[in-house]
Amino acid sequence: MKKNIYILFATIAVLITACKKGNLDRFPQTEIAPNLFFNTEEDLALYVNGLLLMPDRGSYLNDQSSDNVATTAAVEVKNIMAGNANAQNITGGWNWKRLRDINYFLENYNKAKVTSEVKNHYIGLAKYYRAQFYLDKVQRFSNVPWYSGTLNPDDKELFKPSDPRALVMDSVMADLDFAYNHVREAVPAGTPGKWAVAVFYSRAALYEGTYRKYHTELNLKATANAFLETTVKITGEVMASKKFSIFNKNLPDQDYATLFSSQDLTSNPEVILVNIFDLAKKTSQNVNGVVFGDYEQAPARDLIQAYLMKDGSRFTAVPNYDKLGFVKEFENRDPRLAQTMAYPGWIRVPDAKPYIQRLNKNFTGYHQLKGYVNSTDQTILNSVDFPVYRYAEVLLNYAEALAELGTLNQSQLDESVNLIRKRAGIPNLNLAQANASPDPLLQQQFNNVESNQGVIFEIRRERRVEFAFENTRYDDLMRWNAGKLLTKSPEGMYFAGLGKYDLTGDGVEDIILIDKSQTIPDEDHKEKNSLGVVLNYYRTGEIGSDATVFLKNGTSGGAIVTESAIRKFEEPKYYYRPIPQQQVVLNNNLKQVFGW
Repeated sequence: MKKNIYILFATIAVLITACKKGNLDRFPQTEIAPNLFFNTEEDLALYVNGLLLMPDRGSYLNDQSSDNVATTAAVEVKNIMAGNANAQNITGGWNWKRLRDINYFLENYNKAKVTSEVKNHYIGLAKYYRAQFYLDKVQRFSNVPWYSGTLNPDDKELFKPSDPRALVMDSVMADLDFAYNHVREAVPAGTPGKWAVAVFYSRAALYEGTYRKYHTELNLKATANAFLETTVKITGEVMASKKFSIFNKNLPDQDYATLFSSQDLTSNPEVILVNIFDLAKKTSQNVNGVVFGDYEQAPARDLIQAYLMKDGSRFTAVPNYDKLGFVKEFENRDPRLAQTMAYPGWIRVPDAKPYIQRLNKNFTGYHQLKGYVNSTDQTILNSVDFPVYRYAEVLLNYAEALAELGTLNQSQLDESVNLIRKRAGIPNLNLAQANASPDPLLQQQFNNVESNQGVIFEIRRERRVEFAFENTRYDDLMRWNAGKLLTKSPEGMYFAGLGKYDLTGDGVEDIILIDKSQTIPDEDHKEKNSLGVVLNYYRTGEIGSDATVFLKNGTSGGAIVTESAIRKFEEPKYYYRPIPQQQVVLNNNLKQVFGW
């Protein structure tokens, strides 16, 4: 039975919603007096539980900044690469209200008449939330002001310059170290405990370690290994605890998908932190209507090509792989592909016949399954849990950090990456073989990797595949200094030219591509296939025309093209965002970095 959690949100420290300096200068008298509230453990729990903020099932739609998808949304990084960005029109990210709420707790918890152990647990949770807040700020701006306390309107600290990235990240690591050592293991289901803190601790350390290693503009490469060593230490301790394991029922065609369509993940051995949804408890969320098909994002062909063959060989080593149609692309592939994308022959409930992909303008033709639940039952749809942290991330963080340090061995690969591949039903990754024969395509994409190329490339592939649509790819590209990969416009399915095509895998044509100059006939005059089913018609041509399907070579064929905009990634500038100009005007001690 699904465990239940009742979280009461604090109504403290929320009364003023907007003022200059991003809410850092709110008057303390607008909040409940600390001597009237911070007295018991219940008070501490009430406040800290009010800070709980976790990703939800809508996160399956948050991959739009990466090279995993094509999107019609007004994504910030797309606008930046189009050359339409400056400090006047990029105004997001400079809000400090949440930090003030966190710091308010850290200034007042000590009034509670409880033991040190109780205090330290809640201090640890608050510091965990502060570390999350500041990592997000560093990822966006690099240098930001570090505030360890609440501020009043007349405090000079309001007008301080940004602190160096190194100082801020040292403070983030100190917060996470405290949290890791003091947050309890046993916590209410759906709230972070010690091991959830550990996952984020390793994520932050891996991010900063690899970022410093690959971003020479920071002049911090000499300090990168310390962060990578922290990643190895923390993930190693999670692994040594034996409290988690990869969910594997020896059903490689189902096990992976179970993680994203389950009614109850609270007892799943792989899920370290879960966001619980339960219609009966009024904590429901249904994203089915937007996650499937072509709502704002559609999987890019580049992602489909990243998946290995079922025998562990590279799909991109198959002759003419780039000219294979939809049905052929899914044959003998890593089983996670067909659990992430709608595959040929997939049947959508309540239909009885295989689903036929829609080829809508500006989309790829591929349809996302991950995050979609194949049901029409509203109770089921509204009660699907979301895995916030998975043990798979621990294992991949561990392997990547070791590979970057140059100390990864085969036994460590076997206890990490290969457990994930075993669940997927594909052969083990062999360290010596990978390094002896690096993937030439990945070698071209990640040409700044100097050693351990082969195994680092394969770990990066594994991250992309395992976490597809879990909103990790963009951050990975940023820390690997691989922003140039975003300049490639996403492409879709390949078609050899005009004509009829099978999309369900039964050998019978389902759609027909006609020239854009032709008119789609009325229903009575449309051609039928050998099963007597009317074909779906699409007017086809080059991008920019009034066709519905845009092919790279127009009516001569090619992959579906989703956009015509020329993308430019200016390095290192576009790895960062400008401080909103209004804030610089208010505080002239703030300085833009890297050309903004």
